[in-house]
Amino acid sequence: MPTHTATPTRRLDVAGDLLALLRETTTEPRADDQLAALTLAVAADLPVLLWGEPGIGKTAGLTQLAEALDLPLTTVIASVHEPSDFAGLPVVGDDPAVQGVPMAPPDWAVRLVRAGRGLLFLDELSTAPPAVQAALLRVVLERRIGALQLPPGVRIVAAANPRSSAADGWELSPPLANRFVHLQWVHDHEVVVRGLGGTWPRATLPQLDPTGLPAAVAYARRAVCGLLAVRPALVHQLPKNEARRGGAWPSPRSWEMALRLIAFATAAGASRDVLSLLVRGTVGEGPGLELLAGLDRLDLPDPELLLADPAGAELPERGDLRQAVLDGVVAAVRNRPARDRWDAAWALLVRALETGAPDLVVVPATELAALRREEWEVPAAIDRLSGAVSISRRADRVAARITLAARGGR
Repeated sequence: MPTHTATPTRRLDVAGDLLALLRETTTEPRADDQLAALTLAVAADLPVLLWGEPGIGKTAGLTQLAEALDLPLTTVIASVHEPSDFAGLPVVGDDPAVQGVPMAPPDWAVRLVRAGRGLLFLDELSTAPPAVQAALLRVVLERRIGALQLPPGVRIVAAANPRSSAADGWELSPPLANRFVHLQWVHDHEVVVRGLGGTWPRATLPQLDPTGLPAAVAYARRAVCGLLAVRPALVHQLPKNEARRGGAWPSPRSWEMALRLIAFATAAGASRDVLSLLVRGTVGEGPGLELLAGLDRLDLPDPELLLADPAGAELPERGDLRQAVLDGVVAAVRNRPARDRWDAAWALLVRALETGAPDLVVVPATELAALRREEWEVPAAIDRLSGAVSISRRADRVAARITLAARGGR
């Protein structure tokens, strides 16, 4: 306890001790999708932009991430710098006509190069004026500041507030926005409460399976190229709305980023929720959801393998994916009709009826029945499906009568 005779210096020392105790925190493993998405993008060496309201914990999250990854953190407030701070200041030498005029980088960039590694945090990006944003283009894309090249060990993360809550905020320019993976940073009540109690989630780099890297790359390329082959309009779509141009939207550059993230997420065994955050934050909501749907189809079992062993078939739990599998089985029988394949398809429909919603087998059963040849005997499995088909049809007729009655009462 301080006494009345304690000097002011001693009292400040005691205050410092108290502050040190307040700063003492620990970390724990905890499932956190947004933190996992951030660390995965950092591992993939892609610039990340965290969007969130003021005070939401973006800066604190980056500080904790740098500590967990053992990377020195360099914070640069973009809004208080001039364009020359990123493009470099001209330094005239002895003979500019011979040697040219080099662009001198700022001291923080020199420190990053000397360290050879680090986390460059560009804060308050949405309050940086257009001229500064233009100067940042080269920093984010080429990792160059003046005449200085940042080493491969440096990762770039930025943070921004929505224009509605930013002081003198600007919309991000489309060229700058299209260079980032955009992640919405929101607070989790439980995480905040536990963190204020002294324990925060631990950020860890994803563990990539070295044996699965070639397969992960092939999978990512197949997914992205497969979508763009049938949806060429998605290759480049600059939004017409100014606000949307400052977010994630599809371009050849952002599709390449999405491909890289899918490969990393696959090699790391990341959850679908984490992959969804990354993909939608790279090419936008609509194209991102289409890509995720394409990934689901890539993961569906081969209809030929199901027909070869209907008793051991494992069908997807999700209704839309199960429906797609059953439709694929019927299409496979239609393309190569044979009695044994027809019987196997009925066995698969029975298995689907026993393990899922009955209404999912109605359309495939009706289409499969239409493929019967005269010499094919009706399999016993049809009796087990007839009840579900009959009930579904009666429900459809009732719904149709209700619709007609409602129209007639208008």
